[in-house]
Amino acid sequence: MLGDVLLITEKHKEAAKKIFEIILKEKKDKYIVAISGESGSGKTELAHVLAKLLRKEGIMAKPIHIDNYYKIHPLKRTEWRKKHGIQNAVGLNEYDWDTIYKNIDDFKNSRKSTMPCIDLVTEQVDSLTTDFAGIDMLIIDGLYAINTEGVDLRIFIELTYHETKKAQVVRGKEPQNEYRMQVLEREHQVVQSLKQRADLLITKEYEVKKIYG
Repeated sequence: MLGDVLLITEKHKEAAKKIFEIILKEKKDKYIVAISGESGSGKTELAHVLAKLLRKEGIMAKPIHIDNYYKIHPLKRTEWRKKHGIQNAVGLNEYDWDTIYKNIDDFKNSRKSTMPCIDLVTEQVDSLTTDFAGIDMLIIDGLYAINTEGVDLRIFIELTYHETKKAQVVRGKEPQNEYRMQVLEREHQVVQSLKQRADLLITKEYEVKKIYG
């Protein structure tokens, strides 16, 4: 997302190094990584650091942020959620999965692809065109990223919104009020339901825990 604020710390760098080592052992052509976690848990920071490490190894990895794929325009989303009720509106169905899978298919087939990209300053939805011919890997991050089908490595960050309030305030994506807390609680419920799909866990201490094979 354009205008996003990254709070990269040593914990992100250390976790990314461990994930990087795992990827190198099992990487194949057109590999896809997905990173899920609650708001402020460090998904985008981890994706950014990981992509930088991979590039040093000669592997071109493209980060894709699921939050760019909301069906409802940012300026209309709060009103839409209130109208339909947070429990019904917030969750997996808020995202345009058809476009997500179209972009993934373009990646797998090395085509040019146009993706949505939210400008956090203007809250407008822009379009970003990428030539996937030179891209070896996708790193998909977002609340529900590990729900994406066809992913090779699913990573789940265990930090909840209760523990990431400081990061949320600093990044300032949305105002922190009672309504926002209700949205975060609903997102918490949905994100936690996806944990069982993970291959790797990032613990609350940001240690990488392998839970498969």
